[in-house]
Amino acid sequence: MTLPPESREEFRRRLEEEYAARQARALAMGGEAKLAKRTAAGMLNARSRVERLFDAGSFNESGLFSTSIHSPEDAERTPADGKITGYGRIDGRWAAVVSNDFTVLGASSGTTNVRKIAHMKRVATARGMPMVFLGESSGARLPDTMGGRGMGLGLGNDPTQYQRMRETPWAAAVLGLCYGSSFLYTCCSDFRVMKKGAVMAVSSPGLIELATKEKIDPQELGGWQVHTEVTGIMDLAVDTDEEAIDAIKRFLSYLPSHHNAAPPVAAVPAGSGEGMRDILDLIPSGRSQVYDVRRVVAAIADRDSVFELKARYGKVAFTGLARIGGRTVGFIANNPLYKGGVLDTEASNKVVSFLVLCDSFNIPLVQLVDTPGFIIGAEAERRGATARIVNFMNALQLVSVPRLSVILRKSYGQAYLNMGGGRNSDEVAAWPTAEVSFMTPQFAVTIVHGVREGEPGFDDLLGDMQKGNSAWEIARTHAVQNVIRPESTRDYLLNMLEIHSLKLSGGIGQHLMRTWPTGY
Repeated sequence: MTLPPESREEFRRRLEEEYAARQARALAMGGEAKLAKRTAAGMLNARSRVERLFDAGSFNESGLFSTSIHSPEDAERTPADGKITGYGRIDGRWAAVVSNDFTVLGASSGTTNVRKIAHMKRVATARGMPMVFLGESSGARLPDTMGGRGMGLGLGNDPTQYQRMRETPWAAAVLGLCYGSSFLYTCCSDFRVMKKGAVMAVSSPGLIELATKEKIDPQELGGWQVHTEVTGIMDLAVDTDEEAIDAIKRFLSYLPSHHNAAPPVAAVPAGSGEGMRDILDLIPSGRSQVYDVRRVVAAIADRDSVFELKARYGKVAFTGLARIGGRTVGFIANNPLYKGGVLDTEASNKVVSFLVLCDSFNIPLVQLVDTPGFIIGAEAERRGATARIVNFMNALQLVSVPRLSVILRKSYGQAYLNMGGGRNSDEVAAWPTAEVSFMTPQFAVTIVHGVREGEPGFDDLLGDMQKGNSAWEIARTHAVQNVIRPESTRDYLLNMLEIHSLKLSGGIGQHLMRTWPTGY
């Protein structure tokens, strides 16, 4: 018996019904019960996170109908194969996203979703879009990756999986349990934010206990305090999913969409620069008295534009993005509030990471200098101080974006060079309060003259030594190109940034550190 042909209307209806059914299954993620449990715990699901990230109505999904391919029954239980991917606009600019759906097999990595991630990376790189990773995953999918067949088909088939050439900015959020691909792509990213209560580690506590018999608390293994204060991997810790996603959006607002463009220019907020007239009051007159350099940075930068990175790590150095006259700059500053501003190994790691970021994405650098030098002693050597100092210096000399330094109070020894002294800046200015020498004057008197503090003649020798350390003395050699009034610092930087804005190359640097290893 021959069935009558379908009418055009019936054909369309059948196609629409099938499409709607498949779409509904894919959008349902891991099911109502799992989604409700997350909502009750105050966690956004993978799709809600994407909605928060992108401008309303701008998300274009890639791979909605993807599933695991390892067995027929997997198709029903792996909608989108546990990773939501696609494109959307952030403040009008296109970006790509990978949002891990923990309600689908713990967002474990499988053959299909690894292909989805690779596709996002290829398109973002080729088309000049930032990449965003919203992390929460359990690791490799078992038993898919077990045995020689699983390893051969699964791992290593994307030769660029861990390659960072920094063609476009990457930003990542750790929003839950992050093992496997979540920690991998987080550590490859330029900006990393972590929600308090989340965990990021190579392996879960359960697997660690099986392998080593060590029972460890997840937060001690890889919680937010570990990664913001000890490892320095995280740039920021926040309380909620929403704050993490908003932080990513703010970070990207300072950066160009790709490495061959200059950063975007923003409007200058009313009241910017008003604090300059009283800026000298922020710094004590005594060279050994402490203060918080963040107040100085805030006074110089456009109002409310300072975005500090790694605030809990390497505290003796400040690093942060900001704007001056609406243009993005990167601030590096010694902070005497901590250890008197003595540079240590953590601060060196932190500054190098920031130099790489700024040079890779055409962000000019401003260094505010007030340091007695690098930390010395047996513990510093055990922590690799010598290598960290050289790494810092190597990175600084590879920087191809404009570099401006202002010596606020003191700059001694090797730190004079690392903080932009000599030809390690395009312009060096000093406040009249600046002191520059090879070492702290008190130590120099003892080493040069053999007279110790408290002994006869020490104070006279110290006075003579300090006279030669003044800003006026170094200005005589032209190693400092200008001695400026503190209240004119913002105007000075505005002019120097314009003069050194790489006009011949359209504001684009050479990106000599684009392959510098990620991790800090």
